[in-house]
Amino acid sequence: MEQNTNIFKRIGRFYIEGFRNMTWGRTLWLIIFLKLFVFFVVLRIFFFQPYYKGLNDKEKAEMVGRKLMK
Repeated sequence: MEQNTNIFKRIGRFYIEGFRNMTWGRTLWLIIFLKLFVFFVVLRIFFFQPYYKGLNDKEKAEMVGRKLMK
């Protein structure tokens, strides 16, 4: 490898070669990405509905204030 190549290119090549030589790693990365998809997309759709969607800033502030004062 040339010494005067860009450090970012060398880092990129390092990771690309690492991913090419993986056997179990690809399966594990697939599992990780599927879990992240479930956490951030599916759970948000079904459990974390936007309660303040139709409110303006003043109404949102009043709603949060009331929730905090309970």
